[in-house]
Amino acid sequence: MKQFIFLAIISLLLSSCNVSPQPINYGSDACHYCDMTIVDRQHASQLVTSKGKVYKYDAIECMVHALQDEFKDTEMAHYLVADFRQPGELIDATKATFLVSKKLQSPMGANLSAFLNKDAGEKAQEEFTGDIYTWEEIQNHLKL
Repeated sequence: MKQFIFLAIISLLLSSCNVSPQPINYGSDACHYCDMTIVDRQHASQLVTSKGKVYKYDAIECMVHALQDEFKDTEMAHYLVADFRQPGELIDATKATFLVSKKLQSPMGANLSAFLNKDAGEKAQEEFTGDIYTWEEIQNHLKL
């Protein structure tokens, strides 16, 4: 009986450690990096640590700078960015394609937008011009 109670308590503790994204409350949540209110559904982003702590950002460049500055040694469970074509829809940043285009202004001025995949990014590049990057490349492009 004691083993059952012990296992039940352990199961409860493990299930209460939620390591998943949270909805962004546009117009009220503040960017963890720059403190601006998050209003732009096409450029928002979010980090979730392996321990379940969630950090929300008004721009992808804020998230990348936070990774380079504050979270260099923090293990992340999720790197999420808004899909430019589906505002408010967060996608896996590590699989996204990024476009830096002067024709697509982002909240913090890096002109950085994310797209679901390479095809979507290339179509956006045809429409808006600019340079395409992978997740690794955009981090190097935005080095502090």
